[in-house]
Amino acid sequence: MAKFRYLQKPFTLKGLSLKNRIVMPPMCQYQAVDGVPNDWHFVHYTSRAIGGVGLVIVEMTNIAPNGRISPKCLGLWNDNQRDEFAKIVASVHKYDAKIAIQIAHAGRKAEDCDDVVAPSAIHYGDLDFKGQNLKTPRALSTTEIDEIVDGFVKSVQRAIDAGFDAIELHGAHGYLIHQFHAPKSNQRDDEYGQDRFLFGEKVIKAVKAVMPSDMPLIMRISAQEYGENGYDSDYGVEIAKRYVAAGVDMLHISGGGDGVLAVGHYPEFSAGYQVFLASKIKHATNVPTIAVGMLDNPQLADNVLARDADLVAVGRGLLRDPHWWLNAQYNQVGADFDGVNDVPDSYERGYF
Repeated sequence: MAKFRYLQKPFTLKGLSLKNRIVMPPMCQYQAVDGVPNDWHFVHYTSRAIGGVGLVIVEMTNIAPNGRISPKCLGLWNDNQRDEFAKIVASVHKYDAKIAIQIAHAGRKAEDCDDVVAPSAIHYGDLDFKGQNLKTPRALSTTEIDEIVDGFVKSVQRAIDAGFDAIELHGAHGYLIHQFHAPKSNQRDDEYGQDRFLFGEKVIKAVKAVMPSDMPLIMRISAQEYGENGYDSDYGVEIAKRYVAAGVDMLHISGGGDGVLAVGHYPEFSAGYQVFLASKIKHATNVPTIAVGMLDNPQLADNVLARDADLVAVGRGLLRDPHWWLNAQYNQVGADFDGVNDVPDSYERGYF
């Protein structure tokens, strides 16, 4: 078995220095009460830091109660939430990992919500994976849009105060920023419809204004929609370029989230199936990218770093195994402990 060439290499972007190229991507846990993180989140994120992940990104965390996917999603609209996040940040740092947080608003994908909002009053038109709990949204007024931008700023400020190392904005998977820049979900006739990138651009510029200059801003985008009449990856490049020009430092690239899959408009689901999108965006924008898409095989993940992306996000693999990285190395070198990086002292005997 060939040795890893890239996974273990350090990575630096502005003031963020990572010990390796492995990212735990945001994955909703649906364990919060009133948006507040608890023991589940503390253990969940700390255990991946212990397992050697270079960058942990906390799941989609919302700027307002009606911005949550579900009532059990995390929030960062008050200081109590901020203070509980600070405990998680300190714990992750204790185990030599860095931690970011994904800030978002679900827009029309908010479930079990009495005040569902979106750019336009267009129903999502799809069954979510737990059943149909979605309502037709009401279109936001320009005043409300300004308030939402301010909500992003306040949540980002709280994240900074809690000690996070980087911020990620969620502009993918059919959530609010995505809804604004997607032609089929934004049918407005005002400035936000004439320039569909304007809302995302305003959020980016507003949060950058309160972020430390050396803190990276990451943005998750769907570089291609997979539903009927969805935009293609050329439009995804336009999205990426516009947001990079507004201040995004790194792009976290996936696809879809816009409705029922349309035949011929999405890649077959297989290992690395979305890497081509990260590669296309990376080479079009010249900014670092995080690749996603069934990268649980460490040899495949290592190969992706050779040409297609700067970091790799391992989602399902880290849900199954908090020590994915430690065990990937052990399975490669066997009992050669010197070939395994990031093993906590208490676990060393397991790697001889």
